Amino acid sequence: MNTIKSQRLARAWSQEQLAELSALSVRTIQRIENGERASLETLSAIAAAFGVNVTTLMPEDSEQAASGDSLALRISQARTQVEQESRFWRSLLLFVPVNIVLVVINLWVNPHTYWFIWPLLAWGGALLVRSARIFWLRDRWSRWEQERLQKILRKP
Repeated sequence: MNTIKSQRLARAWSQEQLAELSALSVRTIQRIENGERASLETLSAIAAAFGVNVTTLMPEDSEQAASGDSLALRISQARTQVEQESRFWRSLLLFVPVNIVLVVINLWVNPHTYWFIWPLLAWGGALLVRSARIFWLRDRWSRWEQERLQKILRKP
């Protein structure tokens, strides 16, 4: 039986319900269930509605299965990148008010010694290194890895 049809029936959904949840037409669902080939975007929409990986909906012998694995890998990498960027921006938003408070406390308690500079430099330096790693070095590092891998594979 068709994988999509079996997934739909296992959830006791009608074709109309699946079409609505995946933002596709009922006719598209009918065509796929009757064995017509679906695009990767269509399969991705249906997989999202089912809450499964797109590769589970692809036929085993399909050329799209390999590209589906690649798509899943790219999605995973993009999620990781967004999480790293989000953590960086949260850290930066915490850095500013905390250091302002430290400056105020320092100037209020002991205006002759500027000890607030040490945590500001340490935390700021760590944020600078983190931003370089997340925003600038990531692409260069992955390009270097690819070039190195190709160079090694070309050697006899």
